[in-house]
Amino acid sequence: MGRHRKKTTPGRTSAWALSGLVPVSLVGAVSSTTLGAAPVQPVTDPVHDTSTAVLAAAGADPLHSVKQAAELVDHGPPPLPVSPPSPPLPTDLAASPVAVPVVNIDAYQAAERTLAAQNPNCHMPWTLVAGIGRVESAHANNGKADGAGELLAPIFGPILDGSLSGNNVIHDTDGGAMDGVSGYDRAVGPMQFLPETWNRYGADGNGDGVVDPQNLFDAALTTGKYLCDGGLDMRDLTQQNRAILRYNNSMAYVANVMAWELAYSTGVVPPPDSTPKI
Repeated sequence: MGRHRKKTTPGRTSAWALSGLVPVSLVGAVSSTTLGAAPVQPVTDPVHDTSTAVLAAAGADPLHSVKQAAELVDHGPPPLPVSPPSPPLPTDLAASPVAVPVVNIDAYQAAERTLAAQNPNCHMPWTLVAGIGRVESAHANNGKADGAGELLAPIFGPILDGSLSGNNVIHDTDGGAMDGVSGYDRAVGPMQFLPETWNRYGADGNGDGVVDPQNLFDAALTTGKYLCDGGLDMRDLTQQNRAILRYNNSMAYVANVMAWELAYSTGVVPPPDSTPKI
C-alpha cells in the first residue's frame, strides 16, 4: 500500500480534508484518480428511588406511581449518535465519479460491521474504507470482481526498485510469494498492501478460511484493521488523519481519501481542489 511513497511536505488541501473544518459548499466535478471531536463523557441523572415505601410515605398510590416512575428510571447514558446512512450511490464509475460498484460496497460495509464487533472503539465507517479503495485502485478497476470478491485479474503496483520517481526502494520481504517478483517488493491487491504489511494485518473478510490480498472482502477488512491499529478513533479527525498517513505519508493523499469519504457520505462529487495530485 501507500507506505512505499516518500515523505512529502503538506501541500494544498481543501476544507474537505483539513481537520476540524467543515466544507461551505459541495460543488464541482473531478477528474478520475490514478492508481470529531474526542468522545464526551455522558452526564447521567441521579438514580430515581421508586420503592413502594417511599411512594406510600409521600401519599401516592404505590402501584400506579411505580408504573409511572418506571418510565423515569435512569437506564444509563443515551446511545451515541449514529451517522445518517449515506444516500444511494451510482454503481458504475463510467457514469459518475462518485459511483461505487455493488460488490465493493458489499465488501466495505462488511468490513464496517466486522470492525464494529471486533473493535467498536474505532468507529470505522465504510465510507473511509471506500475512500482508500477509490484512491488506490478506483474500486478494483470499477468493480472487476465476482460476488465473493475475487478479482477477475490480480492488481499489482509498480516494482519498488527505485526506478519510479517519488517511490522508496523496498527490498524483497516475501521471496516473491505474494507479489510475484524477487529482489524488490511491490504493492498487491485492490487496497495496495506491501507484502510485509499484509502478512502482519491480513484478515479473512468473507469467511472462506483464506486471507488473500487480491480479494475485495479480505482487503477491505485488512484496511480497516490497519487504520484502527493503536486504538485510533475515526470519529476524531486528527486521529483519522494519522491513520490515513500510515497508508501514504502525504497530506495530498489524506486530502484525496477524506474528500472521497465525504463524497460517499453525501452523494456529492468533491470539488477539484479537494483532490490534489498525489
